Amino acid sequence: MRFSHLHLDGEPEPTFVVKVGDQAVPVSSLVENAPGTLQDLLERGPDEWARVREAVAAGGGDRQPFDGAEYASAVNRPPAIMAVGLNYAAHSGELNLKTDNTPTVFTLWPNSLSGHDRTTTWSRRMSEAVDYEAELGVVIGRPARDVTEDEALDHVFGYTVVNDISARNIQYSEAQWSRCKSLDGFTPTGPDVVTADEVVDPQDLHIWTTVDGETMQDASTGQMVRSVAKLIAHLSQGITLLPGTLISTGSPGGSGFSRTPQVLLGDGTTVTVGIDGIGELTTHCRVTD
Repeated sequence: MRFSHLHLDGEPEPTFVVKVGDQAVPVSSLVENAPGTLQDLLERGPDEWARVREAVAAGGGDRQPFDGAEYASAVNRPPAIMAVGLNYAAHSGELNLKTDNTPTVFTLWPNSLSGHDRTTTWSRRMSEAVDYEAELGVVIGRPARDVTEDEALDHVFGYTVVNDISARNIQYSEAQWSRCKSLDGFTPTGPDVVTADEVVDPQDLHIWTTVDGETMQDASTGQMVRSVAKLIAHLSQGITLLPGTLISTGSPGGSGFSRTPQVLLGDGTTVTVGIDGIGELTTHCRVTD
């Protein structure tokens, strides 16, 4: 299944929907006392997931085309956004940074979340070195604490696409990376969250980026230094990963900051990051004085 938050018919608040082909089905039309957001669904647990799935399979709900609808962030109100840096050797090398024996982990702030095909705006005074990073996002479904690598994927609800937009001047001036990647709108997600049963192997996915139509990143999630399962097992040691937690698993090589000449995001730039089978996530860039 594919879940999204869509502004249907110009409504100011997004509607939580499941996509069926080219139709959007509001979850509220499928079941009584329906969850109003993905986070609500996840917090209610597996029995609720099964109830919604059965209603979709039965052909229920009000269906309407979603073409032209505006997207909100695919995840909403996550209890944590955990980002992993330096998880592809090519990206570590191009940034002249060392991949450590344990993952480089930092958090992102919820104000940075944005949806597909939205505009992210920042001030030129803040940064003129803004970069893209295509990443596989993992959404936790069942609480995970002290899980093994073999158990880890059983705790995944689904996957999404993340663009980990980064202000490189701030990144290189501070020891912690949270702020440089948490400016408003710097963490677009979506368009959808795709349930884990539709992803055969999270380590066998084509991941890519285009900037104004030109390919900048072109890789496979199989090139991760640490797999999704290894990351979940590591992050869950002594820490409960709550339902809805978003883990952004790192970016492959091909960043714009490291190119000669550099390819940075600027006023009017359109950047699309994609993962085959999960989706294509577009962001329009606007730079102010």
